[in-house]
Formats: sequence, structure tokens, C-alpha cells
Amino acid sequence: MSAVVMGTSAALPGAGAWAVGPPSPYAFAADAPSVEGSTSTADAERLAPGTTYRSSLPVEGAFSYRLDLDATSTAYVAVTAVPPPGTTVAATEGMRVSVQDGNSHSCSIDTVSIGADRRPRPLTALGTRDASRAGTRCQEAGAYYLVVERIHKEESAPDAWDLEIATVSEPRLDRAGETNAPEVWDSASPEPVTGEVRRRAGGLGFATATSVGQGAWRDDILPGETLFYAVPVDWGQQLHATAELSSSGGGDGVVARALTLSLYNPVRGYVDGGGVLYDGSQREAGLRALPPVAYPNRNAVADRVSGMRFAGAYYLAVHLSEQVADKFGDGPFGMTLRVGVSGAPKDGPGYVGESEPRGVFAVTGSGGETVAGGDAVGGGGGDGGGAVGGGDTSMKLLAVGGIGGGTVLLAVLGVWVGVGRRRVGVGG
Repeated sequence: MSAVVMGTSAALPGAGAWAVGPPSPYAFAADAPSVEGSTSTADAERLAPGTTYRSSLPVEGAFSYRLDLDATSTAYVAVTAVPPPGTTVAATEGMRVSVQDGNSHSCSIDTVSIGADRRPRPLTALGTRDASRAGTRCQEAGAYYLVVERIHKEESAPDAWDLEIATVSEPRLDRAGETNAPEVWDSASPEPVTGEVRRRAGGLGFATATSVGQGAWRDDILPGETLFYAVPVDWGQQLHATAELSSSGGGDGVVARALTLSLYNPVRGYVDGGGVLYDGSQREAGLRALPPVAYPNRNAVADRVSGMRFAGAYYLAVHLSEQVADKFGDGPFGMTLRVGVSGAPKDGPGYVGESEPRGVFAVTGSGGETVAGGDAVGGGGGDGGGAVGGGDTSMKLLAVGGIGGGTVLLAVLGVWVGVGRRRVGVGG
């Protein structure tokens, strides 16, 4: 798919815009500058904090980009790769993203793969230089390198993958706080989200993620499509979500891991996900119990705890397997997203200075209005209302919550759920 077509798709709200032809695989951030990866760190182009870029990942080689970091800020770089529609991919094929210092020491490694679906779809991995963990590697100021490479690729794969690269800088705290991650929290099943189901068309990427809050939201989804929604979650609040695929009314057979629901945090780091099979009857995928948002969560090992480390816009990505079309038709299929945000907001930990982009780790707009846990922001209940991407400055918290423009794409728990993932945080 050409860049021109992708640029056009970014303006479209979601499944309803694709009456004919295959769905667009991903809506890239509008007006993102282009940057080229380099096979030599000597020629690596610099990535500025708080900026979202377009790039590409060839079939062969590891490609580097430079990060100039201070000694106190934590840097996050999310990379979303989009394999071209119609190409052949293996279950183990994917992408490895790492951040390295000047001595080739890895600060972090994140690996994500296509998984059992074996169909092209966007993949997102996160690179991190964590300056909040004293006594570990990668604490000095200086030049660091984001390194991106294809893994386990098909021998016949001829095509480069398009990339979206988005950076966020998190300032240090104004004073030392609690460092231990929580060991227990309220993991009881939340009250079911009931009431009127309102129609809201999802976005096709992080930059166009549609804002939703507490409630039930109806959408239509096509086989092979991934829809994105942004949910503001404040410090001390817990997020609950499920995605229900409606009955088909026809067709026959079973598709394993047909519907998957994945959660990404405000810097597009993977948090949790779940998937379900589909046999033509309604099925529901959900997230496991997540802890309240808290700064010390970052010290936990499990993604679903460490990922809930800051307030801001969290991203729900709903993916319908392309294989559903083989057994139940081309769709679209009805999908209901049920979102719950519980708990009273608490004060944040207190940062020295602002994030880049500004407002990533907050749930109030520039006018001070609170948006977490409430109705959808940026539009009413009509089709496509509330898309996040562009818009006025009061929407920046949602737009930059996906790092400078608005989740991967789709990552879920293990190959059995549909996407393989392995993250390594490298310390001292």
C-alpha cells in the first residue's frame, strides 16, 4: 500500500468507511516527518523527544536511530511496524526493538511476533532508557541508539515494513517516593458495564484512536482489521474492559483466537491482552485484573503491573482475525466494547518539569477539564465522533498519550493469543 493511500486512510474513522476492498492495516500519524534508519550508528539520524516519525524497515539488517539523552529523564520509544497487506508471514516472524548505549549495552529489549494468526497486521514494540532505577546501566547522559530489526522472516519476504516511531520523555520526580511495586490490589470482578450501548467508530491507529470512557460502545469490525480506542485513566484508578463479537447469523467452523483485545499504556507499552475463539456465536475477550495506576508499578516484573505506571490515555486495540472471513463471510461484524474506570483520582507523584510531548501523563486538557472515567471526549455518540488526532489543544492529552500523535498495534499474550512477545529490561 502506498504512502498516499495510508495518508488518506488516516482521515477515515474506522470500519464503516471500507464498504469495498480490504481494510487499511494502520492509520499513521498525519504530517509525521520521515527519518531513515542506518546500518551504522555513525550515520544514525537523531530522534527528537516528543516527536512521531515515519520510517521503513527493510528485510535485512539492524537499523539504528540516535537518541541524545540527559541523565535524569526516562525515554520511551515506541515502534509500530506494518507489514504490507497480502504478504506471506510466519507465526514467528516479527520485530526486535532495543535501546543501547555507546558500548552496545542494551538498556531494554522488546520482541513481538505475528503469532498463530499468520496474517499481516501491525506490531508494536517499546524501547526504554529508564533513568528512575538508580544503580543500573544506561544512567549517564549522552548518545544512545534505538535499534530495530526483523526477526525470523520468511525467506521469500521481499517487502519492507512501514514504521511509525514515537518518542516520549518522562521527567524525574521532585522527591523520592515509594519504590516497591504493589503485591496485592483489588482484583475482584468489577460490576458489569450495562446500560445504553452507544455507537462509536474506532480509529485505525494510535494517532486516530477514538476517545471513550465509562460505558458500552458499539462498532463494526472487518476481518483483518484492528480498531483503536483511547481511555483516560488517572492516578489511583483501575481500568476494566471487554470486547464482545456478535453472532454471525451464518457460516460454519471455528477460528481459534478470532477476536483479541490488547491494552497499551500512554507511551504505547504493552500492558495486557486476551483472545477468544469464534464459532459463529457471540464471544467475549477481556483483560485480566489490573492494578490501580501508580508510579511504583514500574518496578514490577509483569507487564500488566509495570505497564500501569502513569496516568494518561490508555489504548485498547481490538483485532478481528482475517481467517474469520474464510468461514463466516466478509462482514462487517458487530462488536461491543465495554469500558469501566473505577476508583477516585489521586494526586500524581510530582514531576520536575514537563513531559515531551507536554501533558502525556495527565488526564486534564489545557483548560483543566477532567476527562478520565467520564463520557467520550471530543464528540457525541454519533459514528466516528471523538476521534483523537489533530483537533484543539485540549485534546493533546489523548493525542500525545500514544506518543506524539494519539497503540500498536496488536500484541496479545503469547503465540496462543495471536501475537508472541518477549520483553527484557536490562539492568546492572
